[in-house]
Amino acid sequence: MDEMKQIVARNLRRLRHERNLSQEELSFQAKVDRSYISQLETGVYSASVTMLAKLAKALGVEISELLKR
Repeated sequence: MDEMKQIVARNLRRLRHERNLSQEELSFQAKVDRSYISQLETGVYSASVTMLAKLAKALGVEISELLKR
């Protein structure tokens, strides 16, 4: 898994857990499939800028929070 995938995966999982959201709840709020959230969190997929924006909005954070090292 490349470095950016790892960073996004780690931050997405951390932010979701901090908000006590399940993958299902986050997927509903971001209007994406739950399996896609899972695949982002495990580094199977890379998120587009558009997807990062949707996830950040659903989590109530700026996109930069998903990209922090």
